[in-house]
Amino acid sequence: MKKSNFAYSMMAVVLGTALMSGSALAATAESTMNSAGAKIDSSMKKVDGYMGDSATTAKVKSALVDDKAIKSTDISVKTDNGVVTLSGFVGSQAEAEQAVAVATKVEGVKSVSDKLHTKDSKTQSVKGYAGDTATTTSVKAKLLADDIVPSRMVKVETTDGVVQLSGTVKDQAQSDRAESVAKTVSGVKSVKNDLKVQP
Repeated sequence: MKKSNFAYSMMAVVLGTALMSGSALAATAESTMNSAGAKIDSSMKKVDGYMGDSATTAKVKSALVDDKAIKSTDISVKTDNGVVTLSGFVGSQAEAEQAVAVATKVEGVKSVSDKLHTKDSKTQSVKGYAGDTATTTSVKAKLLADDIVPSRMVKVETTDGVVQLSGTVKDQAQSDRAESVAKTVSGVKSVKNDLKVQP
């Protein structure tokens, strides 16, 4: 009888230990599942934000193309967390203002950053265009030869001697360096630095 009481006691201890281990394991599994669920939710929010910005960019581009008052095809559109940045060249200040007004009305746009530049296409001569093309080529060559600036990430446009730098760089030092390199090129009247820093 003592042996069977002892056996029952041992069996109770073993079962109790197994139950405690099982509930601890279940709590750990639940915690792991909650953590994985939170990570999935976070990833989905990031994807949703990216997809929302992409959709907003597409809607703004479509609205700009559909607007008869906007003649320029040199407008770039980028969206970051609902903030739309318009950059490039337009024919007049009125056209720039119209582009901003059109972009502001698009669903999903929180605000518009106007980085548009005006060029007077009527007075720009062939000689001026050739000079701007040569200036752009010279700036690109100097940026390519520079060890600090990621030249493939920098877009260069020149209108009437005004150089516009756009694109992305890793830090402010690269942005400043690109601007200073562009300023050293013959024919450059001024530099508009629209480079975006993305570490």
